[in-house]
Amino acid sequence: MREVVLPILAAVALLGGCEAPADRVPGEPLRVVTTIGMITDVVERVGAERVQVHGLMGAGIDPHLYRASAGDVRRLDSADIIFYNGLNLEASLGRVLEEMRGRTRTVAVAEALPRELLLEDRDVSGAMDPHVWHDVSLWLQVVDIVSLALEEADPQGRELFRANAVHLQDEMKELDAWIRTEVARIPEERRILVTAHDAFGYFGRAYGFRVEGLQGITTLTEAGAGDVQRVARLVEEYGLPAIFIESSRPRRNVQAVQAAVRARGVGVDIGGVLYSDALGDRTSEAGDYVGFMRENVRTIVEALRERPGGNGAPGRVRT
Repeated sequence: MREVVLPILAAVALLGGCEAPADRVPGEPLRVVTTIGMITDVVERVGAERVQVHGLMGAGIDPHLYRASAGDVRRLDSADIIFYNGLNLEASLGRVLEEMRGRTRTVAVAEALPRELLLEDRDVSGAMDPHVWHDVSLWLQVVDIVSLALEEADPQGRELFRANAVHLQDEMKELDAWIRTEVARIPEERRILVTAHDAFGYFGRAYGFRVEGLQGITTLTEAGAGDVQRVARLVEEYGLPAIFIESSRPRRNVQAVQAAVRARGVGVDIGGVLYSDALGDRTSEAGDYVGFMRENVRTIVEALRERPGGNGAPGRVRT
C-alpha cells in the first residue's frame, strides 16, 4: 500500500504550493467533496441548494481498497469542505486527507462521535470499527455533525441546514422504529448474520444480532481456508437458513462457505445481497441512506424469518 500512497502524497505536497480556494461569490454553493455514499447523501440532504457535492465513491466501491487518483487530489484541494468517515475506513485515502487538514476544512464524521459509542476492532488492538452508519441512532448524530460543519463554512445557510437536518432526523427515527418492528419477525435464535466481511457489528448491537464476517473489519487482507471452515462450522452448528454476499465484495468468498457447508452434508441459501460499505445505484431504492437500510433489512428478514411449516433447518442451496 505504501507504494500507492506515496505518489499521491507527493501530489498533495505539490498542490500545497497553490493558492487556497478563493472566497466564494455570495450565493455560490459550497464546494463539497465526500467519500462514501452514506455521507454524500446526508450532505446533499442537509445542504440542499447551498452545496455542490462531489462524492468520490459510487455504488459497489469498497472504501477500504479505494485509491485516490491525482484528479481526486485536485478536486479535494479545491474544495471548501471535505467530509469523510475516518477510523481508517478510507485507508490510503485517509492518509491523503490527514495531509490536507492544515489548509482545507476536513471533517471525519465517525471520529467526531463519542468514543464510548464506538465498537472496537476485534482483530486490531486500539482500533475502532468504522461502520457506524449501520446503527441508525449513531447516523442520526452524524447529521448534526454535518449540519454544524456546514453552518461554520456558510453561516448564512444556518436556518436551512438546521431545518433540513431536523427533517432528515425525523425520517431516520421512523426508519429506526421500522427496523425494530421488522427484525422482531425473526426468531431470536435465527438472528445470526453471516456476511462477507465484519461490517455489520453496529447493526448487530443496535438490533439484536450476532454478526460473523468471513473477513475482518477491513478487507485489505483476503479470507483464507481457515476462515471459510470457521464460518461453515457456525452455519452447521446453528442450522442457519441463509448467509449473505455484499455489493462491494466478490461473491466467491461467501460461495466458498456455501460449498463448505454443502460438503458437510447440509445446505444453506445465499440469502441475497447486502449493501455494506456503499449505497446502491442512484436510480435504485438503495441509492440513498434510508432506502439502503430498508433494502438491507428486507433482505435479512426475508432470508432469516421462520416460514410456516418450516423446521428451522438450513434450506436448499441456491446460487
